[in-house]
Amino acid sequence: MDGIAGLLKVRVVRGINLAYRDARGSDPYVVLRLGKKKLKTSVKKRSVNPIWHEELTLTVTNPSQPLKLEVFDKDTFSRDDPMGDAEIDVAPLMEVIHMNPDEIKNGAIIKSVRPSTRNCLADESHVCWRN
Repeated sequence: MDGIAGLLKVRVVRGINLAYRDARGSDPYVVLRLGKKKLKTSVKKRSVNPIWHEELTLTVTNPSQPLKLEVFDKDTFSRDDPMGDAEIDVAPLMEVIHMNPDEIKNGAIIKSVRPSTRNCLADESHVCWRN
């Protein structure tokens, strides 16, 4: 496991009040990128309030690279439409590696990401510790 700083498990929970990109709504999915690694959630048909509850695991090789989250509307005959994006700094999350897991309560908030002009979040999002 040379060159691997750790594994980052991301739980994509839901989208809230996403934009309509088609006449009948949107078919959203989420893309996570970390370095050269790219993972996608499933597509949720005709939903502007999708619920995924999917866990995606990424390999962290360079903690200075941000985790990029992008939401797209799936289209059949044209390029998928971008719906929103956010970036999360991975470095503070990697500090958890040096902590004693027995001292961190299950569900503890490690980092919060607030809506800003740098992301398209509708509400504050939390990075939580899960045993």
